[in-house]
This record gives sequence, structure tokens and C-alpha cells, in this order.
Amino acid sequence: MFTRSRRRLAYWFTLSMGSILILFAFTVYHRQVKDRMREFDAQVYLQTQKIASLTRYQKQEKSWQIDTENVSLPNLETIPTESRITCIRWYDSQKRLLQFIGNCYPQRSLVIPGWQTLEYKCNFSGTTRHKNLRTLTLPLKYNQSLVGYLQVAVSLDPIQDSLGRSRLFLSLGVPITLGFTGIVGWILGGFAMQPVKRSYEQLQRFTADASHELRAPVAAILSNAQVGLLAPVDDSQQPRQRLENIVTQSKSMSALIANLLFLARHEGKLNPKDIAKTDIVELLKSLANQYRNLAREKNLDFKLDVTTTSLEVCGDRDLLKQAIRNLLDNAVKYTPTGGMVGLELSVKPRRILITVRDTGIGIPSSDLPYIFDRFYRVDKARTRQTGGFGLGLAIAQQIIQAHDGKITVESEEKKGTTFQICLPLRS
Repeated sequence: MFTRSRRRLAYWFTLSMGSILILFAFTVYHRQVKDRMREFDAQVYLQTQKIASLTRYQKQEKSWQIDTENVSLPNLETIPTESRITCIRWYDSQKRLLQFIGNCYPQRSLVIPGWQTLEYKCNFSGTTRHKNLRTLTLPLKYNQSLVGYLQVAVSLDPIQDSLGRSRLFLSLGVPITLGFTGIVGWILGGFAMQPVKRSYEQLQRFTADASHELRAPVAAILSNAQVGLLAPVDDSQQPRQRLENIVTQSKSMSALIANLLFLARHEGKLNPKDIAKTDIVELLKSLANQYRNLAREKNLDFKLDVTTTSLEVCGDRDLLKQAIRNLLDNAVKYTPTGGMVGLELSVKPRRILITVRDTGIGIPSSDLPYIFDRFYRVDKARTRQTGGFGLGLAIAQQIIQAHDGKITVESEEKKGTTFQICLPLRS
């Protein structure tokens, strides 16, 4: 499924980028053609003006004679190679050809003032080739009287060769670029699919774990109910025991469902209506009084270290209390008799640190990266005996992240564990 989605992402990315690239290449080439022709025409026009200024006029009887002795192609060697003149023609006012110099094309062009592009055939080494000429025809005037016409022809071969190289470059460059774009699209598609793949895997694992956790109590409830129904009518003790087991399993399943609903409802940011200023010192002291009694029952030493008398933070009081309670529950639960559980508060610039530490059994280093995953348990047999589902730390992390905070853990086996909550201070 993910490979197909990645292939589609790469395909659409290549298609979209390729369309943009082709459109860009076409626009650049079209602009290049227009710019080159504009420069080319400007050079030809300047040359034609120069030739017109070198032409002399003499009036004989009723007609004008044109003197072209001062005009020759060698005199125009300063002209750029790209617009070198091929042929020059002079016409009288009746558009009759009077004189020409250069290698003139065989076809007669229309004597129309302005620009024309002509195509003619020529033989070169027995091969017929097509040539293109750019012609400019200017009227020659003397004292506002029409004397004749001057026509200059320039070969378009240099321009066509240059544009041909550009077309070759684009025809090779565009497919190669599209190939690289496809490769990049495939790579980027892989990166883009990684979060989706991780989320999908987490969802699959979460669904499988939730189904497994719910299957066990449901099976136990069903088994106890069936055994209770098989008991003799005069036996009241066995059905009662079975009902007590059903109640215990139902409570366990209810707690699991409540935790799952909590994770689903509090995903993401907090509701702004639930955010209020909370005295974090008063909250920690109330939790300390509660867990000091629990620690005394297990013969544990409970310590509270608070460096200030009052400090307000913005957040949901009930959620913050539940997150810290989950950490304290684990600390009391997995600390052997005679150990210590500590709750500390320290104030740093623009943030506070809440630390829950214990001298319990610790967490193996191989399990530390996964302890905040839902349903992850370091010792499944032990947590099953204590009624754990592996959701407490996941809930605590989700609450702290919803408050724009961070929760970290340090642990060493048989020496203890330290959880630290970092919350920002907002004015």
C-alpha cells in the first residue's frame, strides 16, 4: 500500500514539475527567438541605413540614376558576422531592378517596404538545401521625392544554427531534468510517507493491543458467567464468587476503556476554555499529602522539595494532576520496601521543572525509547499482576505535550528512575 502511494506521489510530483519545466523551457525559447530576431533586425536596419547614406542620386531627364560606386560588401566588413549581408538590390520608383551586388538569391521578391522572410532552394555538393533570408526594403527619397527602393538580404543561417543549438540543449536537458525530478520525487515521496507509515503502524499496534487487552476481561466475564450458571440451584456461594470475579474484570475493562477514551479525546492542543491559572505549588503539596500516606503503607520514604511558596502556571489543573499522579503511581508501585520516592519543583528562566524520582527497580536501557508508547510494558507479567495496561506514561506524555511541555526519563536498573516534566511559564 505504501509503495503504491509513494509511486503515485512521485508520479504526480514529476508530472506537475515536468509540466512547469516544459512550460518554462517553451517560454524561455520563445523569448530567446523574439530577442534574437529583434537584435538581428536592429543590426540589419542600421546596415541598410548606412548603405542608403552611401548611395548617390542623379536626375537625368525624367528619371533618377543611382550611383553605387561607394557601396561594396568589403566596405561592410565591420558588420557583425551574424548579420553579414548576402545581397543588395536597388530598384527604381517603378520597382524595376536597376543594380545589385553580392550573391543574390534567384527568386525575385516582392518590392514591398518593410520586412520579409524568404525561403529558396540551392544546390550544395549535389544536395538540395533550403535557405532562409531576411530582407528589408526601404524607399529611397530625395527632397521628399521617391527615387527608388533599396533592398538588403541577410542570411538567417547563423540565427537558425544558434536556435538549433538551443533546441538541442532543451531537447536533451528537459528529459534528463525530468528523470532527475522523478528520482527526487521518489526520494521525497519516501520521506513524506515515513510519518504516515509510522502512524499506520502505531494505529495497527494500538488496535491489536487494545483488542488483546479487551479480549482477556471479556473472556473472563463470559467464563465466570457460564460457570455460575452451571452451579447447582442450592449452591449460593459459587455464583457469588463468580459475580465478584465478573465485577473485578468489569472494573478493569471499564478502566481500560476510560483510558482509551481519554487518549482519543485529549489528542492535540488543549481547549482554550479549559486553560486557567493554576497554583502548581498547591497542586504538588496536595499530591504529596496523598502519596505520603500510600508510601507509609509500603514502608517508603516520601520527600517533597519545593523551592517557592506559590507559583502559577497556565493549563488544565485536572490534566496536570493526572499526569503527575501517573508518574507517582509508577514510582510507588515499583519501589521496594525501604526505598525512597521524591517529588521536586524547581524554577528556571521561563520554565519550571517537576521531577519525580525513586530508588526502585529501574528500567532497562533497551526499553527506555519505548516506554511512552501505548500498551508498552517492560514486564508484562508483573504489570498484569498489578493491573497495569501500559497507558499511564502515554497519557502523561500526551498531557504534557498538550501543555507545550516535555517529559524525559533517566533510569538505571536496580538503582531507580527519574522522570522530569518541563513546562513553559506564560505571563
